[in-house]
Amino acid sequence: MEACTCETPCPCTMLNDPTEGTCTAVVAWHIDQGHFNGVSLDDLNVVVALHTPGNMADGDWNAAVYLDDQASAEQQEALGTIFGGDAGGHPAHLAEFISDVRSVAAVPLTFETNGEKGRLRIGETGQIGCADAEPVEGQNGEAPTLTNHPLAIAPGHPAVIAKTSRAHFDAHGIAFDVADRSAILSPFSYAGA
Repeated sequence: MEACTCETPCPCTMLNDPTEGTCTAVVAWHIDQGHFNGVSLDDLNVVVALHTPGNMADGDWNAAVYLDDQASAEQQEALGTIFGGDAGGHPAHLAEFISDVRSVAAVPLTFETNGEKGRLRIGETGQIGCADAEPVEGQNGEAPTLTNHPLAIAPGHPAVIAKTSRAHFDAHGIAFDVADRSAILSPFSYAGA
């Protein structure tokens, strides 16, 4: 799930400039099933908060990374390796855009989604950040989707276009607090290099 400061749908997904000139977002992953070097990552969460000063394709992103505090030290190391880009695959491509990782921390993460709606809390009560999203109503009451977009967190998977009832984050010089802004939700599948 992604929730950001742009209008719905986020123009950044099509490599256009952000609605407000910059884009600040939280991106959350829930791993249903996964492993790295024999370490199970089942049922763990990862969140990245990020700010980009202009068009996302130009890079220079600032980021703060949050690993699930329910993960063991070995699992946290594996998650950091994957989502830090050191294991290759799509996360390595995304990491190329980041110029400043301001923090990596293990905190309580609550992330619930049914694929169309999402609820995220960063910190015990969501004090670091939160996002709640519901799909935009499309034709015949169906949720509209975005497919094959050039800037995708989950390439190869259609993303449900949603709006936030609230999205908030404030830590490490990355901050936003918005409502009725862009969110997208999708499954994902990553494999290393």
